[in-house]
Amino acid sequence: MQNANPQAPGFDSPLDMLHACHDRIMDQCTTLQRIIQHLPMHGCDEQALQAASKVLRYFDTAGQLHHQDEEEDLFPLLQASGNAEAANLIAQLAAEHQKMDALWHSLRGQLLNMTENHSAELDRKLVADFTLAYGKHVMLENMKLLPLAAKLLSVEQLQPMGKNMAQRRNVAPA
Repeated sequence: MQNANPQAPGFDSPLDMLHACHDRIMDQCTTLQRIIQHLPMHGCDEQALQAASKVLRYFDTAGQLHHQDEEEDLFPLLQASGNAEAANLIAQLAAEHQKMDALWHSLRGQLLNMTENHSAELDRKLVADFTLAYGKHVMLENMKLLPLAAKLLSVEQLQPMGKNMAQRRNVAPA
């Protein structure tokens, strides 16, 4: 499967791919906020069901793969650099991944209830906590982690990461 968007980064540029994934994560968070606004007026109609299904699909697949990309490839590369700032940042981000995973587990159950039982119940606070956690996390990674990785890691170090990212997605690297 090739990139549908010719402007989108490829696996030969894994840091750019991570950044692009952050944009898609935030798009999904916006969709969650729209669902919250939609439900009181329209209930669990077809539009809400489609949006909930889309969010479920994204965070169950691409969202999980994104965390694996970071935890299994990027974080170890940065740890190996011996850079103290990177080590501190990784510890914080790994803890945030655990928190976001726990929030997702709770939110996922509610979204599944929507899609399977046409429930119009979605916890506003849970959606707010989830989207806020992701927003802060993405900002920290975009502002600190990715620029630090670009500074500390060579193209040769990043090549295997891009191949691993492609392999996780069952896509042949470019």
